[in-house]
Amino acid sequence: MCGIVGYIGNNAIKNTITGLKNLEYRGYDSSGIAYIKNNKVIIKKEVGRIDNLLTNLDYDNSVNIAIAHTRWATHGEANKTNAHPHKVGKITLVHNGIIENYEKLKEDLTDYSLISDTDTEVIAALIDKLYNKYSDMKLVLSKVTNLLKGSYALAIINDDIKDKMFAIRKDSPLIVGYDNKSTIIASDIPAILHVTKKYYLLNNYDILEISSNKLNIYDKDLNKIVKEENTYDADSTTISKDGYEHYMLKEINEEPDIFKNILDKYIINDKIVDIYDISKYENIEIVACGSATHAGLIGKYYIENLASIKTSVYYASEYRYQKHIYNQKTLVIVISQSGETADTKEALKIANEANLDTLAIVNVYKSSIARLAKNVIYTHAKIEVAVATTKAYMAQCLILLLLALKVNPDKTIINELHNIPNIMKKYIKKDYKEIASVISNYDHIFYLGRLVDYYLALEGSLKLKEISYIHSEAYPAGELKHGTISLMDNNVLVIAIVTDNKIKDKTISNIKEITARGAKVIAITNDNREFSDYKVLIEDNILIPFITIIPMQLIAYEVAKIKKCDIDKPRNLAKSVTVE
Repeated sequence: MCGIVGYIGNNAIKNTITGLKNLEYRGYDSSGIAYIKNNKVIIKKEVGRIDNLLTNLDYDNSVNIAIAHTRWATHGEANKTNAHPHKVGKITLVHNGIIENYEKLKEDLTDYSLISDTDTEVIAALIDKLYNKYSDMKLVLSKVTNLLKGSYALAIINDDIKDKMFAIRKDSPLIVGYDNKSTIIASDIPAILHVTKKYYLLNNYDILEISSNKLNIYDKDLNKIVKEENTYDADSTTISKDGYEHYMLKEINEEPDIFKNILDKYIINDKIVDIYDISKYENIEIVACGSATHAGLIGKYYIENLASIKTSVYYASEYRYQKHIYNQKTLVIVISQSGETADTKEALKIANEANLDTLAIVNVYKSSIARLAKNVIYTHAKIEVAVATTKAYMAQCLILLLLALKVNPDKTIINELHNIPNIMKKYIKKDYKEIASVISNYDHIFYLGRLVDYYLALEGSLKLKEISYIHSEAYPAGELKHGTISLMDNNVLVIAIVTDNKIKDKTISNIKEITARGAKVIAITNDNREFSDYKVLIEDNILIPFITIIPMQLIAYEVAKIKKCDIDKPRNLAKSVTVE
């Protein structure tokens, strides 16, 4: 959460703001920029979206150093005082992360009159105090690593050293891109692509010293480091809307091509290739957050049914605090779109410390989780901008299916996989506005299903609540009579997922109990029988989960559009949750 950018080179304000706009999915409670003009640090901050900041921003072409921030509020409400950058003494900085011991540090900074509620202002004061003592920024940043507890990525300007920018990171992502004329640091790749495709990945405690013609990287002990150069295989057009009204709609429309690209990469001559072999394990534990957890449940369904390996799925935020009883035939799979999800990263560390085999399924090349895991599979879903995931979720589900097929290469399923992209396109083209109109009139919605239909219901419910702000819950249909049916009346709408042919009759029986109590029912189903008030009919298929998710994503999208919600940037949410 939160996005930071720092830039040294020509047109620094413009290039910094361009990068910041491409990080707005990481937070949009407030934004700010600091730059050096006429030998003076100037700070501009505004509450709300970055567009609010741009209203009175002077794009002075002579400025060649700037740092900027887009905020997802953690410490203190979203206001101009708490917005970044923060300046204390000679130090101006922006921060992504959370400092856990900031209150203790603040007790030792009595010489400073701090005005915000943030942990970030405490960091600025601490660095200023150390700089006044040592007069050496690299040494100060080295010492700071022993004092700050928590996570941080910092971009820093010092009043005494106006031709340089400094940076450091721990447990919060930071990359540095460069070309012959400029250097840019940022929280994520989308922020650098308008400048360069070349970048370095930074490790914990790496210290940057950047000037207009030189980039130096040091480790914690101030030894100079030579980094491996990386090149991103796309450009800034990857993050354009390509004529779509919203990124989310664009990304749903990309799902068939992403699906096909994954198949082309991992299935050659009907054989699964370059996929980790899970056949030697007796137990698999899948650990993730949010939609990635729901993808893990789809993976559980396929791994248990095709590979016959017991599989459990955990929320990473719970997993990291639970007692674990492992044996050495356990594989821990962690799933994260960004590869930076804080809880998932900590869960991975637990598995590594237990000396278990670990496998990361991530979308971002050489992200923190990809580097920490002993094995990694990339989903190749390309950059996903909309906060509510669609194509990344689908890609995660497909990779998990391929893991199962590696153990049991079912020819029928492998053959059918190649038909799914065209079937997806058919359901992407359908009109869901009428169904969405019905949903938009309700304040309380329940998604129901059994087995894999329940796993799909969880994701459908999450999509709806994320972007339309309608209260929505998913329940196993068989649990209705154990409490939830007491809520069923004519003020409630139920969306039932009914696709599993082995158990659909039992789900339909539950639906009849619901309608008898006055609740309306929308069925997303492959069954032609009349058992609901409204129906989204989908064709039967051995891989029906990959078809079913398309209507659910588009229904959520259309409901949010009717309610005039901010679809790509829902309130209070951020794309990459890099703090606990």
